[in-house]
Amino acid sequence: MRARRPVTLTAASVVALAGAGAVGLRTLITRQAAIARRRIGKPLGEQALDADRVWRRKKHPGEPVELLVLGDSIAAGLGAGHRRDTLGARLAKGIAREAGRPVRLRTAAVVGSETSALAAQVASLPPEYRPDAAVIVVGGNDVTHRIPASRSAGQLEHVVRARGVPVVVGTCPDLGTLRAIPQPLRALAARSSRQLAAAQATAVHRAGGRVVGLARAVGPVFAERPDEMFSVDRFHPSALGYRRTAEALLPAVLAALEQARAPEDAGRG
Repeated sequence: MRARRPVTLTAASVVALAGAGAVGLRTLITRQAAIARRRIGKPLGEQALDADRVWRRKKHPGEPVELLVLGDSIAAGLGAGHRRDTLGARLAKGIAREAGRPVRLRTAAVVGSETSALAAQVASLPPEYRPDAAVIVVGGNDVTHRIPASRSAGQLEHVVRARGVPVVVGTCPDLGTLRAIPQPLRALAARSSRQLAAAQATAVHRAGGRVVGLARAVGPVFAERPDEMFSVDRFHPSALGYRRTAEALLPAVLAALEQARAPEDAGRG
């Protein structure tokens, strides 16, 4: 019994230290989250610019391509100084340039949305509306609100599958590029955003959609050039940030549109 007592005391001490360390870490993370919220603030407000219109009608004749954008503040274009610089407008202009047709943009994305809000965004659309392609960018708020990645991915999969139109999903951006978030909270946010992005990719592929990994596609340039890529709140993209994000998404959107047109062309033949 005496030989075992020191081992028992040591184990108890380790458990106590571990518990104290966990409490200390939670306290630190809570404080750093408050610091990040103060640094970021809401200098942009909570309403993105309205960019919904037919883009490039004068340059390109014909029936407009119907483009739908769903998701959070990035999808809505918060941080762009002009409506032409929002993500939706950038995509619309890129599609028009490549397809030689005007593009009618409809943005159902809402600032502050988590993935759980996607179903309501879809439900807000007119029953007869059917886009030629839909683009979804979502996930950042799920990470900051600590929503389990599996739950978010399941909600995303349901929306991608339910609408029955070509869908391109830009997976959760790398929150580790946000310098307004102090360490070690930034490292935890980076890990959580990578986990969510991976879960999103699996879910979207399973539902038949297309995936663009934004963390890999544009994360490095946001990390290397934060003063140019981020807007004044150091959280949302700037006009240049949206341009680079749209450029990353555009090839997948064009491929989705081409795939959707293939059965129509075959039917005409």
